Amino acid sequence: MSKDLIPVNGQFAIPTLGYDNLGDVISKETLSFHHGKHLKAYVDNLNKLLPGSGLENLPLTEVVKKAEDGMFNNAGQVLNHALYFEQFSNSPRPMGEKLEQLIVRDFGSVEAFKKEFETKGATLFGSGWVWLSVDKEGKLVITQQKNAENPVTMGLTPLLTFDVWEHAYYLDYQNRRADHLAALWQIIDWPIVEARLC
Repeated sequence: MSKDLIPVNGQFAIPTLGYDNLGDVISKETLSFHHGKHLKAYVDNLNKLLPGSGLENLPLTEVVKKAEDGMFNNAGQVLNHALYFEQFSNSPRPMGEKLEQLIVRDFGSVEAFKKEFETKGATLFGSGWVWLSVDKEGKLVITQQKNAENPVTMGLTPLLTFDVWEHAYYLDYQNRRADHLAALWQIIDWPIVEARLC
């Protein structure tokens, strides 16, 4: 997971991008707004709330598990966006055998997994996230999380996420959320996702 998820002197940094464009899937304009404005605001807000909280030196996942109210909302959004942006590449690498075997075991096929994942993302009412996570027994699960929620609060380890807040896709896809979700598979860097299994 990104080194940006560890605070330095009690403050979190904006997670860095390993790319400056994602082709036709996510435009530079959307990246500029989504990463440069939305995520920056969450990081700035979280850093204002941390001093004196007792949480200022914890890794971000621990802040999300312990925080409440406004701090939880901002910490959750920083974590969610860090995982989201980290999984993309404009030179994506294919899925590895280990993850493919787990997906086939738990969903029947990679195609069936992708279909269920897209459906869960498209049918989540309002704003939030769809996640592929692994539970404590090693089983893969797909969950819908509203607003700033993250699977770590349920004891799950998040592997892959699609953002279904409108700011993630509206400039490029308007109200066609399902089309946006279907296009995201083109830019998933699967070894990043698989590395989160550890």
